[in-house]
Amino acid sequence: MAELSEANILILNSFNLKTFYSNGKLLITGEYVVLDGAKALALPTKFGQDLVVENGFGKEIRWKSFDSDGSIWFEEVISFEAIANKSEDKNPIKNTIIEILHEAYLLNPKFLKSEGYSVTTNLTFPRSWGLGTSSTLINNIAQWLKIDAFALLKNSFGGSGYDIACAQNDTPILYHLENENPIVESVRFAPEFASNLYFIYLNKKQSSKSAIQSYREKTNNISQTIIAIDEMTSGILKAETLSEFKKLIQRHEAILSAILELPTAQSSLFLDFNGTIKSLGGWGGDFILAASEIDPTIYFKQKGYETVIPYSKMIL
Repeated sequence: MAELSEANILILNSFNLKTFYSNGKLLITGEYVVLDGAKALALPTKFGQDLVVENGFGKEIRWKSFDSDGSIWFEEVISFEAIANKSEDKNPIKNTIIEILHEAYLLNPKFLKSEGYSVTTNLTFPRSWGLGTSSTLINNIAQWLKIDAFALLKNSFGGSGYDIACAQNDTPILYHLENENPIVESVRFAPEFASNLYFIYLNKKQSSKSAIQSYREKTNNISQTIIAIDEMTSGILKAETLSEFKKLIQRHEAILSAILELPTAQSSLFLDFNGTIKSLGGWGGDFILAASEIDPTIYFKQKGYETVIPYSKMIL
């Protein structure tokens, strides 16, 4: 039988195409302390990432990643041998993908028995935003290879896993770790004051790994803090007025500021803001939440923060 040409292989691939999708994430309460068992309110976003897999050849993965503007931000060929042996590469992005795929291979060795793959990823948000470029990728790979996404995260990136829970859910969630096991509960969070909530991008991406390391260096016994954060998370879920919500997130900021020995975003960047601001996720980058009686878009844009997204346009 004659060998198939590359063109014919590509035609056949169209019948074997598999697509996976995962939601992005925003952590509203419990940042950092969720690592130690605190209950966190997390919201899946309308933005996310898909992963498209086709059959390939050459015992390799032809990988291509697109940003939300359609530009290619990563393109490489990754050999099965590099994945199996976790080979080092001079490209840090390629190294990261190899690390994830290596851990996936350990959880499902059968996936490298194929002839090869063509993989394409597509973000629906700018990758600089920090809405979960890595977590959506990990969850998509886990769906593809039918492995536990939480185990894949733990073995590769580490972290609490709330972002994986957001990737898998289409509703707000209450998330915590119990004996290092993820506990995910779908909750209702649809406050009447949602139209007074805005998400602002701080023009820089925060490294989750470095943020977690910094937190670990500054914490010892935080059992009382966990109790306080749990109470605030519960209060935020039940808050009926914007005023009540603002008081709770302000208290949350004060507690984390004391633990991290860092100023709050409001005191360091937006002291004159007529409203209340809360950091989301790793402090110092990514998004903040602004609670305001009036649309604060002009205020933030005058300060150089062009990305201001109303709650209804961000959250599922």
